[in-house]
Amino acid sequence: MPVAGHSLLVTTADSPGVLSKITQVIAAHPANIRSIESLGPRDEGFVVYLELDPIDDYDALRAQLLALPVVQRIDEPPPLMAIYGKRVIIIGGGAQVGQVAVGAISEADRHNIRGERISVDTIPLVGEETLAAAVRAVARLPRARVLVLAGALMGGAITEAVRDLQRAGVIVISLNMAGSVPDAADLVVTDPLQAGVMAVMAIADTATFDISRQRQRRY
Repeated sequence: MPVAGHSLLVTTADSPGVLSKITQVIAAHPANIRSIESLGPRDEGFVVYLELDPIDDYDALRAQLLALPVVQRIDEPPPLMAIYGKRVIIIGGGAQVGQVAVGAISEADRHNIRGERISVDTIPLVGEETLAAAVRAVARLPRARVLVLAGALMGGAITEAVRDLQRAGVIVISLNMAGSVPDAADLVVTDPLQAGVMAVMAIADTATFDISRQRQRRY
């Protein structure tokens, strides 16, 4: 996943049609929008974050955006990929989630001090439909590369959600649990600490672990 060429934090008026005006200027250059996110209202106005592919006439683009009456200010923070990097998402029961997180955070630290950027996000949840919705939502999370499902029993709608997420290109690792989710996962790991470690290794450029050679295995 490449780091964006330009990142823009645009403070705008809080009114209808603002995003359309901004994207029209960007499209006219043309510039490819790699990522866009509304950060909502702040004290000074409404804030939109955009990441763009590299463009030759960036200064002209920035000037035209600032010339829009709806744009109040443009800041240029470092891209989120360069700061928080690829994301490991851990979903499931509280105790299991915590143990997976310990393994993932420890392994991410080892790679991040070597120049990698990997962050770890967790949410403890219960209930089949709630978990299925959370799994599908991972596909909408920026920079999410791998999901670890940590629980004692998962199947049914959650399994279908896992398959949807895999079609979106996200790796799914499951703890060795009851239910049909382990059968659908890319990799099944019994030890939650090791599951966290392997999740990070699966997406780290500084690791030699190849998830494609481990699919459908159980450890």
